[in-house]
Amino acid sequence: MAVRSADVEAYLAALDHPLKPGVERLRAAILASNDEITERVKWNAPSFCSAGVDRATFRLRPGDRLQLVLHRGATKRDDGDSFRFEDPSGLLAWAAPDRAVITFRDLDDVAAKETAVVDVVNRWMRA
Repeated sequence: MAVRSADVEAYLAALDHPLKPGVERLRAAILASNDEITERVKWNAPSFCSAGVDRATFRLRPGDRLQLVLHRGATKRDDGDSFRFEDPSGLLAWAAPDRAVITFRDLDDVAAKETAVVDVVNRWMRA
């Protein structure tokens, strides 16, 4: 199991969001799935990294929505137009050729998508 970040722990302890249990559930599942995934607080939300590069970040908008943004780091990469990622799960809404979003409506939606999300995140980390 990946080591949990004290900064993320503190962030989540102070988080006031209706889908906080969903964030905690997905965080635990993603970290348990791959020892090479690390985490930190980036862009005012928990973010998952591969080899020190942020690759998946929660978007915690006020209200009743939770999203997980899959990206390829903080800056646009030159190979963005040639980047390809297969999504047999159908979970991804593409925001750009190399950035996608998974949206969760409620805690039941988090539970229903958890296994597929963990698979997508692990494949994304390797892409």
